[in-house]
Amino acid sequence: MMAQAAQQTQPDTPGREAEDYVLVADGISKQFGGFKAVDTVTLKVRRGSIHALIGPNGAGKTTCFNLLTKTLSLTSGSIVLNGRDISHLTSSQVARCGLVRSFQISAIFPKMTVLENMRVALQRKAGRSYRFWQPLSTIASLDAEAKHLLSRVQLADSHDTLAGTLSYGKKRALEIVTTLALNPEVMLLDEPTAGMGHEDIEPITELIRDSAKGRTVLMVEHNMSIVAGICDRITVLQHGKTLAEGSYEAISADERVISAYIGGNA
Repeated sequence: MMAQAAQQTQPDTPGREAEDYVLVADGISKQFGGFKAVDTVTLKVRRGSIHALIGPNGAGKTTCFNLLTKTLSLTSGSIVLNGRDISHLTSSQVARCGLVRSFQISAIFPKMTVLENMRVALQRKAGRSYRFWQPLSTIASLDAEAKHLLSRVQLADSHDTLAGTLSYGKKRALEIVTTLALNPEVMLLDEPTAGMGHEDIEPITELIRDSAKGRTVLMVEHNMSIVAGICDRITVLQHGKTLAEGSYEAISADERVISAYIGGNA
């Protein structure tokens, strides 16, 4: 079935690839001493799509994210964003190019209110730094957009709540919506629904789906019902290597993928 899916895909040409794919990682690897956490992975993310990176624990998914966002340096390979080689840029430079990520552990300002967290993100998007001593009137123009975004993740009634006092699921929701507030062209989400209750998962899933209408989303996610429902394409990693790639239908029927998840002989 995977072979059939591959045959149905038209071959890429250099011009078409630059147009169709916003992010291309070519043979990227990361080696720690004698251990290869990521081993010559090639990943092509189509512009405007939701692309999932899945695999068993320890497959190298988060390490791939760290390489793509330059939190870790490459051992080998290259990364191209919108036709520009970003392999040797710093993480902050990559973010300014439009590639922004969330993390498995919530990266919010716990002693600031929910609204203040949103203001930080929105000011950064506008090219302004956050200054604690400036008059509130100078940033009041950001509040309407901030409150609109917060309403999308059911945080409309939590503007004045200290972020650190939110439930785990709400903290994750706040982090994702602040990532969205930066208006990235490519948004990387590392397990966006991990640890969330059912009541939090549905609005986050809808937010991810809605967010992809104006940008590209690459996500690591263990919840296969979410992957099946919103992802256009899936790449499966195992032991740091690409095991399979294709639609959810093709991936879920691939015996190698089934074996990787439930054990047995591949």
